[in-house]
Amino acid sequence: MPLPETLAQGLRSAGWLAGLPALALIWASATLYAAPRIAEGLAAEGAAIVSGTATATGEPWLRLAASGRDLVAAGEAPDVAERATILSRLAALEGPRRIVSEVGIVETATPFQWAAIRTGTNQIALEGSRPVEIGRRALEARITGAVNPGTSLDDTARAARGAPPDFASAAAFLAARLSGLAKGGRAALSDTVLSLSGEALDVPAYEALRAALSDPPEGFSIGRVEILPPKVAAYRFAVEKSARGIVLDGFAPSAADRESALRAATEAAAGGTVEDRLLAARGLDPAIEPKRLIAFAFKLAELIQSGQVAFVDGAISVTGDAIDGQALPDAEALMRDGRPAGVAAGRVALTARPLSPYRVAIRRTAESVTLTGHLPDTATRERVLAALRPRLFREPVIDRTRLADGAPADLGEALAAAAPLVTNLADGTVSVSDRTLTLTGESLYREGAARTPDRLAEVLPPGWTGQASVTARDAAERRDPATCRTDFAAALAGADLHFPAGGAVLTPAFYPTLDALAALAKTCPSLRIAVSGPADPAKPPATPAAGPAAGEGAPAAEPIRVADAAKPEAHAKPATPGKPAPAGKETAKGAGQDRGKTEAGKANAAKTDPPKKEPAASGKAAKKPADTSDEPPPDLPRLRAQAVVEYLLQAGARPEQVSAGPDGPAGPVVFALLP
Repeated sequence: MPLPETLAQGLRSAGWLAGLPALALIWASATLYAAPRIAEGLAAEGAAIVSGTATATGEPWLRLAASGRDLVAAGEAPDVAERATILSRLAALEGPRRIVSEVGIVETATPFQWAAIRTGTNQIALEGSRPVEIGRRALEARITGAVNPGTSLDDTARAARGAPPDFASAAAFLAARLSGLAKGGRAALSDTVLSLSGEALDVPAYEALRAALSDPPEGFSIGRVEILPPKVAAYRFAVEKSARGIVLDGFAPSAADRESALRAATEAAAGGTVEDRLLAARGLDPAIEPKRLIAFAFKLAELIQSGQVAFVDGAISVTGDAIDGQALPDAEALMRDGRPAGVAAGRVALTARPLSPYRVAIRRTAESVTLTGHLPDTATRERVLAALRPRLFREPVIDRTRLADGAPADLGEALAAAAPLVTNLADGTVSVSDRTLTLTGESLYREGAARTPDRLAEVLPPGWTGQASVTARDAAERRDPATCRTDFAAALAGADLHFPAGGAVLTPAFYPTLDALAALAKTCPSLRIAVSGPADPAKPPATPAAGPAAGEGAPAAEPIRVADAAKPEAHAKPATPGKPAPAGKETAKGAGQDRGKTEAGKANAAKTDPPKKEPAASGKAAKKPADTSDEPPPDLPRLRAQAVVEYLLQAGARPEQVSAGPDGPAGPVVFALLP
């Protein structure tokens, strides 16, 4: 019986479907078997053309690759004509369906740039330009030998002219550095400048990279280096302090942070050794500023003689022997109030012990006098400061001492005795270690330097050992008197030194001129300077409140005279000729005695000769004596001259070179050269 029409159509459709698997099998067999054979055939047809493009290196510049039935040509032809010839020969082949040209022309690259990039664990991509003088395979072989075994290269670099000499050595050096970088690391060359960027695989790799970059190939230099240190799980930083010096241990996030820590350690070691065990690594909480953490650690380290300041697990702690008893509350306060943001407070475990050796120092410079070290109590501190301040004209006294037990009983006496010696130096230091005092520095003149050891031995308390090593800063002496006189006039040119009314204290306007004169005196030993202090201007005559007009019988007003004190030379004993009066010998007490004798003489004269009677005008009051209660001291000019002389002596002039001259009139200070 015949089948229905619909059923017959369904069977026919099912028959087509049953044939599809067989068709797919035939296609797969043809692709897997025939395609490689086609590619091999195409390559074989072009092999002769490729070999004909061999360069002086022996490697052909033309590269062919089959893509299905297409033939892809790549490489850099020496010129346009050569490229056209090769493409024409390839087009004449019968096998390829079409020729895909990626052939370029060898050009001059300026700048000549090449790069190697890590694209995977064992994969490196090469890009940019490679020297036309070096074959591709030869360069790849050189690079493969410098990287880890099993590393594959994806070389897309194009041949070009303009490469620097010994390019291959530089390329191998850069490729070798990629072994220490994670994926994405890049090593590049631009002419003769090498650069490197990426993230180090681990701490040893980072240190190896730093060491290698310090010794680049000859003829090349290191440019930009942007290598991120590796990240560690347990970040730590420690400062260990001992009598020998300081040890840095742990990690630093960058080279700049490491240098910051080294600078701080060198300063804190104060001449001791600094051992750097820091490694570069990341892992510090981003909320913590590395340099602030380092600075805070060294602030705590200042409070210990020996011990450790450690930052571990986000908290900082300090342990060991404190520098003194004051350090314990200081460390607690610093830990409480001074921690950087993000840093937790750790343990403060300090022990205070009497200091041994007990040290303190006085440092004198041209700008200031600074006290450092330890003192036993505030009374000793005030005694030392009181011994320093009166001997300084402009320099401030900076007190950085701390209080601690263990000082010699007579430490204050020794420092007070040494204070004048160090303040008289141009630059110097008094250092005390237990009962040994050492004075070093430079004196303003040779005589002072020579006398210092003997003076130190005289002033030290019993039981102390003193050592002095003071050199002279005297300039070379000029023996030409004419030059000295010329320089003397030049130093005073334009000088107009006035004292405040009624005062004998130098003002800052004096210092430049007096310093110049002192410097001149040191270089001109034959110079002799006399200083005349001025008197104050005379007061104007007082206007009478009421009195008879001239010609009405009133006595004529007497002229106002300068007080006798303005001319103290009239009462002073004359100096021996050729021998100036020693500085500082005339005192206000002596002047007062002279005034007492004068007043006594006037009183005796009054008893001997009674005053003459003068007719008084009818209804007119007798004239009252003038009030002299606010007159300046009678010895004011001499006091002013002495203040100038003292400054010149302190500044380096010899005692025989400067003396007080005759008192001057009202106006500026007068300087004169003595024969």
